[in-house]
Amino acid sequence: MNFAPELCRNENEVISKLIVSYLLPQLSYSLDNWHQEVKVANIRLDVLTLATPLIPFVWDNVKPPSIVIEAKNPKETLYRHSRKLKRYLNNLNARYGVLTNGRELQIYQRDNNEEIQLVFECSGEQITTQINDIRAILGKKSLIKDDELDNITKKVEEDIVEVQNPSLSISSISDQHIKEKPIEEASHMQVLAVYHNKGGVGKTTVSVNLAASFSRQGKKVLLIDMDAQANTTFATGLIKFQFEEDDNIKNNYVYHLLESGDFNFIPDMVRSSYNFNTPEVHVVPSHINLIEHQDKLNKIAVSRSRLIVKLKQVQDNYDIVIIDTPPSRDLYAEIPLIAADYLIIPSDLKPFANQGLSNVKKFVRQVNEYREAIARHPLVILGVLPSKISTNSRYLQYTFPRQKAVVPKRHKLPLMESIIYERSPLSSSLNHTKEENGMDIPDPKSIFEFCEIQSTPSAEQSAEDFEILAAEIMNKIK
Repeated sequence: MNFAPELCRNENEVISKLIVSYLLPQLSYSLDNWHQEVKVANIRLDVLTLATPLIPFVWDNVKPPSIVIEAKNPKETLYRHSRKLKRYLNNLNARYGVLTNGRELQIYQRDNNEEIQLVFECSGEQITTQINDIRAILGKKSLIKDDELDNITKKVEEDIVEVQNPSLSISSISDQHIKEKPIEEASHMQVLAVYHNKGGVGKTTVSVNLAASFSRQGKKVLLIDMDAQANTTFATGLIKFQFEEDDNIKNNYVYHLLESGDFNFIPDMVRSSYNFNTPEVHVVPSHINLIEHQDKLNKIAVSRSRLIVKLKQVQDNYDIVIIDTPPSRDLYAEIPLIAADYLIIPSDLKPFANQGLSNVKKFVRQVNEYREAIARHPLVILGVLPSKISTNSRYLQYTFPRQKAVVPKRHKLPLMESIIYERSPLSSSLNHTKEENGMDIPDPKSIFEFCEIQSTPSAEQSAEDFEILAAEIMNKIK
């Protein structure tokens, strides 16, 4: 029996033709193992499966369910629903979640820290050919074996505790073991550059809120502002002076990081944006004077690769480094692309921005020539990120698809699944002020902090956009 994704034209057909008619039978679940349209409090689940049958179905008698399956319309992007799936899995204490729109299928696993990880992904056409891989994760027999193994492990741990010290808890044994034998892991710091040679496409908004999203996930984040306009420095609340004589940045910013290899290291430059986001993001600021020093740095041959060296010195301090770049093809754009592992290209997909993608490709090719000369792998383009996208329904229905199609077809660039929509809370958050001594003082916030101040559906949707983007990036770079 095979599955044909073209048969699914709406959400109901995804449920009936993929989930019920094909997927559940292939995973050995019979009618008494799964339940449809399950309502728990304010949650409505499309499909819930249980490794052990429960007839009649009474929610109070259900132990943690095995799988929560959510079906979406074939036109919807799955990554947009991962945040909601995470909430379902945590509320229900479920182990696995499945998102599918017929065109794609994603399997997420929930860990002990209530985070979810994408553990399997395939297109609709691949579901039939990869059903054995899906069965190995979600099959009824596999999950029953996992439950049995969990019970055995728990029994062994309890026996050990009882024999060695009846008053000692399992958790305290684990803590002692961790303290006695710390796990040493190699550095996995990833460096992302956010670049487009056209201005006004949302580079700074993407950079600062993406950094905030990673930080809220427990990542240690460093944000570097490489633009003389210093928009990222402003957006993270580091410009606190009102008068030029009080400027506390001009003597200690990103230029000084590049000026010498013998002094001015990242720990000397970094500032914490405590009020911008919780947890804070570390920032290497920029300054308007940066543009004055470009000629001097151009004459220093090693200045192009100096950031690589300085980042390597802090590779154990950070998980993610995000570099906001200027809308140009000069030295200050070149340095981040030389130092980065990955490139994100925000674009509003309007004609001028799309036309500029050819210049971006040429610039990346030039950068890769230099990277090859210093024995670095080519820069990996994660994709063009649709940003500042209007939420107008007619635009999304008629114009937006045509604009998106230009990116892979004409420019041969990958297009990211995530979309950053243009909503008023995004600009309001970065332009947030507070009153101090009768004056309105800039007090910018990440979109997540702004949601705490003004919890509106629009603000929450913008925050979710960045959670989805962060999830997509982590799935691509891990």
